[in-house]
Amino acid sequence: MSAHTPRTPARADALPGHEAQRTLAPLQRRLLTVTANESLGAYRVLKAPDPGPEPDAGQFAMLAAAEHWGAGEDERPFLPRAFSYARFADGEAHFLLEDVGPGTHRLCELAPGDRLWTLGPLGVGFQPPAERRRALLVGGGVGIAPLAILQDQLGDARVLLGFRDGPHAEGAALLSGALLATDDGSVGSHGLVTDLLAAELDADAHATVYACGPPPMLEAVRALCEARSVPAQLALESGMACGFGACFGCVVPTRDGYRRVCVDGPVISAERLERVEGHA
Repeated sequence: MSAHTPRTPARADALPGHEAQRTLAPLQRRLLTVTANESLGAYRVLKAPDPGPEPDAGQFAMLAAAEHWGAGEDERPFLPRAFSYARFADGEAHFLLEDVGPGTHRLCELAPGDRLWTLGPLGVGFQPPAERRRALLVGGGVGIAPLAILQDQLGDARVLLGFRDGPHAEGAALLSGALLATDDGSVGSHGLVTDLLAAELDADAHATVYACGPPPMLEAVRALCEARSVPAQLALESGMACGFGACFGCVVPTRDGYRRVCVDGPVISAERLERVEGHA
């Protein structure tokens, strides 16, 4: 990260006594040009050079196609979609996409030369492990995205990933050296990624867990870590309309009140959560 990249103190969500910081986004969105849209099993990896600040692992951007972004010529446009940075290399931003609805479908079909609006980096990212703890990266499905850039920034880290089936498990190529679990047993262990996590923590609990994935997975990670007194940082998922805290559409309950995922997260310390709730 360059010395001139603006950073500001954020909520100390990560670890007690550790002051979290965030890289600040410019005050206006940027128009990027797509350079690649690559297949990765059931996912797509969208790439575009970005002159904005280098993001912290766990931060996200609000994305929207510059053209044909809506439900028809006479209908309302789609809202931007929030995506974690999967990688930021040599000034090029990478995003992991899955085609699950009209907005993501439009982003998934962007081709080199198409234009993309982006606003970011936004939110609070992951913080380094303290007390010489080893890092355990735990991801599920498209939630593996912020763990890839985290692995780039941390270097040495144990990686545990879970997917529903073989085509989705191909997304594991985004990271290196991952231990895999699949719901159908077609790749890696037959079961849940939290089964792998439980075994890792039972063998050596002197770790910090970094996790991103669907809410049921994150709740299982939170409960496992709480039972073993293991610090964990969870990148939460929530529907977002703006990305910078104005709409209050992404609030989640914490032990000290409701917090906005887009500005108080998306990464929140597990100890601040009584539970991870599913999407409404």
